[in-house]
Amino acid sequence: MKTNESGSLEKARQYAFLLLKYRLRSEKEIADRLVRKKFPPEVIKDTIAFLKEKRFIDDSSFARAWLESRIKRPLGIRRLKQELRFKGIDKEIIERSVEQIKEDYSEIEVVQNIVEEKFRKMRNIEPQKAKVRIYSYLLRRGFSPDVCLDALNRCTVRDGTV
Repeated sequence: MKTNESGSLEKARQYAFLLLKYRLRSEKEIADRLVRKKFPPEVIKDTIAFLKEKRFIDDSSFARAWLESRIKRPLGIRRLKQELRFKGIDKEIIERSVEQIKEDYSEIEVVQNIVEEKFRKMRNIEPQKAKVRIYSYLLRRGFSPDVCLDALNRCTVRDGTV
């Protein structure tokens, strides 16, 4: 390796470590950031290989950590999968990670709690209009349309209360 390339490799590694200092990152995120900093493709490839070999980046660990942190927001499984795909995580890793998280997470319960809370806050709004708003909100959060409809249909609204 040439002296210039080794200096560039060292700078790329330092930059990657700086990024990892703030939060875990996927392989794609690190590679994309290195591309933005205009590091040569060979340097990026070597940096990613080094980080993987030393276990500084691991897409499986990243996916689990991402799901655990984002599920508390609360967000639906569909949205979480979409975020992980955007971060460059392999489909198999996503599915495996989601299956693990589903053991402790019930999307149905979360949606039901959100629906009840939202209905309480919207007690002065016409029930049908409130249902439409809540349904739209839940879909934007990435919850399954079937789960949302089921939760909304289970909620009976009488005199503005759930």
